Amino acid sequence: MISILLAFACSSEKGFVIDGTINQETGTIYLQTFRNKMFFITDSARIENGRFRFSGKVDRPDLFGLTTDREESFQPWFIFVENSRIRVNIDASDARSAGITGSAAHALYESYLQARSNFNIDSFIVAHPASTVPLYVLYRDFSTRLSADQLELSLSKADPSLSDLAYVTELREVIAAKRSLETGSEAADFTGISPEGNPISLSDFSGRYVLIEFWAAWCGPCRRENPNLVKLYHTYHDKGFDILGVSLDHKREDWLKAIETDQLVWSHISDLKFWDSEPAKLYGIRHIPANVLVDREGIIVGRNLKSDQLDAVLQQYLNR
Repeated sequence: MISILLAFACSSEKGFVIDGTINQETGTIYLQTFRNKMFFITDSARIENGRFRFSGKVDRPDLFGLTTDREESFQPWFIFVENSRIRVNIDASDARSAGITGSAAHALYESYLQARSNFNIDSFIVAHPASTVPLYVLYRDFSTRLSADQLELSLSKADPSLSDLAYVTELREVIAAKRSLETGSEAADFTGISPEGNPISLSDFSGRYVLIEFWAAWCGPCRRENPNLVKLYHTYHDKGFDILGVSLDHKREDWLKAIETDQLVWSHISDLKFWDSEPAKLYGIRHIPANVLVDREGIIVGRNLKSDQLDAVLQQYLNR
């Protein structure tokens, strides 16, 4: 009986151990927690002879990050940590993935990555209702694609014990934003600070068509789209079109340099809060580039318009 009780006590106290190897003799590696598409350092370990170790305990399997760059906040090596012995093999030249064994949750995430083309998220949740992994996938890859009702339906298929999960809380906020800011709804007003330190509000553009453009200097697709926006701005500005750039940058110098380099001559604001950007949260923005087109009366008439779609819409409204 004593042996059984001792075994049970040890089992209940069991946490995780991450044993890692990396093709780097010395240095420091950081373990990061995940929140709102960002990673934050929670622990560090010395790399000695290409090896490192972390240990601790998690309440349930969840996404963490590993990085050797203290400044890296959104592109570390992903690892779903659970209370088990986990082995990690990192090739420092491969910034995308690491070899991870010993975590059932991570294996489930890897299975998603291998089958993500034409993926059915609802079936994934139904098959693993008590796992955090499908809810992370829903939050990370489907919150933009699905409507508010579709997201609500997907969430309903998960086990109620996960209702306090951070992904679920943030998905609830996205659902609320989607429902309040659908096409035909009045655009929610907001105010931000320009590079010159002046307040700029969406309502300042009343009487003109304005594109709220969510972007960042670090976002490659955003930077590639900027030349098209520059062309459209110069084509339609004199006819009543404006752009309000809302940056999700967290480094002021990068933000200002991108504005100058890309010749973005329209109005800009940023609170430099990265994915915690207040206007982005208000509009349920989960990926960038993203945009919202607002008409002269402050009504939303389009969302996430590509440059050719935006051109067609502006021709329709401004050439009448």
